[in-house]
Amino acid sequence: MAYTTIDDPSVYFQTTLYTGNGGADHAITNGGNSDLQPDWVWIKNRDATDSHMLFDSTRGVTKSLSSDASPAEVTDGDTLDAFQSDGFRVDADVKVNTNNEKYVAWQWLCNGGTTSSDSNGGITSTVQVNTTAGFSIMKFDSTSASGEATVGHGLGAVPHVIIMKDLIQGYGWDVHHIKAGSSDADGRLVLNSNEAWNNASNVQAFGVAGSTSSGIAPTSTTFSFNQAFYSSSGDAKIVYCFTPIQGYSKFGSYTGSGNTDGPFIYTGFAPSWILVKRIDGGTENWFILDNKRDDGLNPRNSYIMTNQNTAEDANNSTVDTDFVSNGFKLRASTGALNTNGATYVYMAFAESPFVTSTGIPTTAR
Repeated sequence: MAYTTIDDPSVYFQTTLYTGNGGADHAITNGGNSDLQPDWVWIKNRDATDSHMLFDSTRGVTKSLSSDASPAEVTDGDTLDAFQSDGFRVDADVKVNTNNEKYVAWQWLCNGGTTSSDSNGGITSTVQVNTTAGFSIMKFDSTSASGEATVGHGLGAVPHVIIMKDLIQGYGWDVHHIKAGSSDADGRLVLNSNEAWNNASNVQAFGVAGSTSSGIAPTSTTFSFNQAFYSSSGDAKIVYCFTPIQGYSKFGSYTGSGNTDGPFIYTGFAPSWILVKRIDGGTENWFILDNKRDDGLNPRNSYIMTNQNTAEDANNSTVDTDFVSNGFKLRASTGALNTNGATYVYMAFAESPFVTSTGIPTTAR
């Protein structure tokens, strides 16, 4: 029986490392098994306290957002100026191309920038979607300064992760994760903050239960969000939605053990990239590990935080994590990833499936 529909995850996701040259038209070429012209590019300077830079083909080149902060969208011609057939091109802005400084770029394929209208919700959205990879990019304008709204996401399956940012106002990055909260419709996380999961009725949130919202869980066609805390009617918003694809992506949770023989999280693939956040209290940051920045060797312990502009913290044993052929295992007893009894959520994308579409197991590590 086929295990996955995606034998080569590099068609849809790749992590690429590069060194800046400080000049214009610096072309970055991916190194995966397949060429990837990205639709969502997330760049971080590993050597300096520069903000994260997020670009997508729906909004267009030169238009950036920062996951570590809440400002509105910025247009800067010296940043990313082209999505190319197997990578992208940057100009001289220090956040993407300082001479001799090291960068990481995480890249996802959607639909090559081709969009369509989705009128399934009360608000019509502009959507590009890749149902094979379980990823859609949405843009829409809110229609009211209060009340709950529904909007179509195009996936044809229930999204497990929704990441939304207002493009006009300095609001934070609201995140819905299917494993955060007491129900699929509760509360939010904030990508640019270390705060825990919050379902209070006085926050910007997805389907938050309370007097201003009915707490409607996402469906295969729409999700709901509470407009009551977005004070400006008509603001444009960008949204990234993900649904799991067997052998390629997974969005789940785990409970920490507080010891170096930590929990093993089964994903069904060898991870290429994971994002982890503690949700049940404390002030833990969002941590990104990947399969490139530690020379492809375990333990993976060079981390970047989405909610901080700090440089990469390399070879830090407090986040030791092994990437294996069918998941990842926590090897550090710290609060960041493995406090005893604490609850964490994660996003994970594959380097290779555990079992291919023809039923052939991959080689274990």
